[in-house]
Amino acid sequence: MSRSRRTRVDSNPVLKIVNWILWGLSLLLSAYLVYSLFRYGILAVYNLNVILSLVALVVLGILGWVLLRFPARVWVTIILVLSLLVAGVGAIGVQQLVGLSSRLNHQANYTEYDLTVYVPKDSDLQDLSQVEKILAPMETDKDNLAKLQEDLTTNKQVNPQFESSSSYVDAYKQLKEGQAQAIVINSIFADTIESEFPNFGEGLRPLHTYQVRRKLETGRQDPKAQSFTIYVSGIDTYGPITSVSRSDVNILMTVNRESQKILLTTTPRDAYVPIADGGNNQPDKLTHAGIYGVDASIHTLENLYETPINYYVRLNFTSFLKLIDLVGGVDVENDQAFTSLHGQYDFPVGTVHLDSEKALAFVRERYGLQGGDNDRGKNQEKVITAVLRKLMSTDALKNYPQIIQGLQDSIQTDMSLETMMALINSQLESAGQYQISSQALEGTGSMDKPSYAMPGSQLYVMEVNPESLAATKANIQSILEGQ
Repeated sequence: MSRSRRTRVDSNPVLKIVNWILWGLSLLLSAYLVYSLFRYGILAVYNLNVILSLVALVVLGILGWVLLRFPARVWVTIILVLSLLVAGVGAIGVQQLVGLSSRLNHQANYTEYDLTVYVPKDSDLQDLSQVEKILAPMETDKDNLAKLQEDLTTNKQVNPQFESSSSYVDAYKQLKEGQAQAIVINSIFADTIESEFPNFGEGLRPLHTYQVRRKLETGRQDPKAQSFTIYVSGIDTYGPITSVSRSDVNILMTVNRESQKILLTTTPRDAYVPIADGGNNQPDKLTHAGIYGVDASIHTLENLYETPINYYVRLNFTSFLKLIDLVGGVDVENDQAFTSLHGQYDFPVGTVHLDSEKALAFVRERYGLQGGDNDRGKNQEKVITAVLRKLMSTDALKNYPQIIQGLQDSIQTDMSLETMMALINSQLESAGQYQISSQALEGTGSMDKPSYAMPGSQLYVMEVNPESLAATKANIQSILEGQ
């Protein structure tokens, strides 16, 4: 090419402007990436965040020098477009991760449930103004029912008389027997009623529903702390993850990053312990703490084990376990052969490979296990651990967008992104060598203990063994202290 031809090419004003705009956009996206890497601790392992930042700066510097020498060349435009695409993909990935964390944390600040006024399906009552008396447990759920009464008076301009029942189950029994005109059912108690009266809702007709949105009060900790405890609550219910529900899985994950040890402590759902907050510190099944909110479960376990719980993770098992298919399944070690009621799957002793359906059967089964609910808790620990390991590995990158969506639908947590990344980075640095141990609180079964949430019902509970409780507390403390 002649000198005059090169001069004309390099003096193309439109191409010059386009190239400088492309370089400027690459600079902005790279700056966002570098900021995010250090702000949230992303890839802060083996100094990868530092290396990537230096690479970005060097590449941008070289591109800037090339642009000064050849400001209006097409081949420079192509290189700049490729650079912009790389920076854009990285920025989108980081933004998805930051957005996911923000949504999970936003959901963690509140919980939702409904209070509904019902009449029998064949009742002549068609409107709240026709209802004179409403039956509800005014003592055990007085705060929520007071909100409903205020809503009826203020927004519906009706003021029916409220009469007290011993429980929501008792209220439904009286309505069913024709001894009540209308009742209130708190949605978080619906499954307790259904445990005695399957499909009870088919005989009811709603007149009014009041939604309660309650702020959660949970603890936080410095994301750089070397030791902390996470409460893992597992529910298996329909509806949004923010819905209040009994907690079928109650695991404390005590982590010490310095000693690279994790202790999983399972507390059986039937453990008979004082229930905090809405349970008024009255003894009841641990699973009933969940109906007062995840914070009630946290405070109950804090009181039981005399240790602070810094974060919580709430899983909806049905949707969470679907993530297993996105990471190619998980392997767990099975201690005893059994056939599951759910799906009729046979699980032999040894290593078993689980897809999402088999995993759901594996974590639900308790009747076919020698230790019943205690052994089910151990199986739940195994599956949760296996899934978390896969999600923190490179296998998760293959279906990154789908996993991000799946996590959003199945998890609620108050852990910050910085804390999650610190945990993932330390796990990666250890090359998966974290020493994970587990323990379970033990006790004796009983059928003669009263239930605060379900008075008058004969329920199976596990009376806690004092020696087991003392040993469990000591083991948690040992991990926290790095022993």
